[in-house]
Amino acid sequence: MARNHHYDAVVLGGGTAGELVAAGLARAGRDVALVENRLVGGESPYFACVPSKSLLLSARRGETWEMALARRDELTGRRSDDPAVARMAEAGVTVLRGAGRVAAPGRIEVDGVEHGFADLVVCTGSEPVVPAADGLADVPLWTSDEALSVPDLPRRLVILGGGPVGCELAQVYAAFGSQVAVVEASGRLLTAEAPFAGEALADELRRMGVDLRLGAGLGNVERKDTGLRLWLSDGGTLDADRVLVAAGRRPRVEGLGLEHLGVAVAPGHGLPVDETCRVPSATGSVWAAGDVTGVARTTHAARYQARVVLSNLLGHRREADYRAIPRVVYTNPTVYSVGISPSRAAELGIDLRTAGYDLAATARAAVGADERGRVELYADRARGLLVGAAAAGLGAEEWMSEIALAIRAETPLSLLADVVHAFPTYGESVEAPLRELAAACAAARDESTREEDP
Repeated sequence: MARNHHYDAVVLGGGTAGELVAAGLARAGRDVALVENRLVGGESPYFACVPSKSLLLSARRGETWEMALARRDELTGRRSDDPAVARMAEAGVTVLRGAGRVAAPGRIEVDGVEHGFADLVVCTGSEPVVPAADGLADVPLWTSDEALSVPDLPRRLVILGGGPVGCELAQVYAAFGSQVAVVEASGRLLTAEAPFAGEALADELRRMGVDLRLGAGLGNVERKDTGLRLWLSDGGTLDADRVLVAAGRRPRVEGLGLEHLGVAVAPGHGLPVDETCRVPSATGSVWAAGDVTGVARTTHAARYQARVVLSNLLGHRREADYRAIPRVVYTNPTVYSVGISPSRAAELGIDLRTAGYDLAATARAAVGADERGRVELYADRARGLLVGAAAAGLGAEEWMSEIALAIRAETPLSLLADVVHAFPTYGESVEAPLRELAAACAAARDESTREEDP
């Protein structure tokens, strides 16, 4: 086997996290290789965030499908990674094209050539999960990769999964004229978030003509002369020309040879990382960031973990704090969540105090003639601090950012309730819930003090 260079660090996977770590290390004077067997830049610029947000914007603008495709393909650089590779070269990173696999401690093989390394950073991302249903493997399937890169506009599209990806793509294709159906076995959209958020989005999708099959799973699929027929667990059927699988993703950890470094990976789970994003291993020189950890499931979370890894590799200890990582569904209306959701609080045994407000009560809603949506804020009763929030509304990803900061900084509710918002804005919608939570928590403290007095 041919042998090549020995690097200070090898970054396995050239997506959002991998690029950031590799470039940062190289600019700090480290000898770095970035291994990528697909496109440098990863999913986000070519098959995920950029094309989906472009199509959603085109839909809101009322553009034609042809105009939307042209804009999408221009923004994605027509899926050429030449600019990304050039950026890496400019930063001093060596890009190794091919599949990388650890051959032994300190050695990695890339398409038959072995290289040495001191530190390994795994940023291999995730891959779509395809449900095990009879006949599904024998029919034409899309994942989000195809749905956001091909020029086709199916007449009838069935989407399997009512999570963020399924909801965004349902709105895109429905807006451009496809007959869209969404199959979600759990019974509601966006199951990980507050119920009102999924309900608000469901109302909007139904208004657009989307057929929501909630509470029914996929039984089997068969080909028909006129396309495909899907049989659901509740006895219902759906006819389609294309099936789009948006049933979640799993960390890409198989075939990396990490067992040679003493790294244990549970099937279907991400790489375990500690607070510094170091992976428990026999060598102590393995790190991970992004989807592969199973913790950072968004581009902005991957960037955050990458910065944590970079700081620690450069000798500046930094610990990750995931309490206030936003989760956004860029539909119209936008669904924004941050911190602990009601369902997660129940799992953790945290007693939440909830306060909400309908956006229709704001002057901004009247001025903009858009009354859709609601905001809810969640405080930990025991600690009297804001720990979570959710909103559904126009531009929520922008005006809810202050809540992420408040959660991260553990800002006292009394101070948050005293913040003044510009008039008229949707941001005013958090004022009443904050005052309610501040008063309730103050009353609870007073009651506790009286009980403690002799």
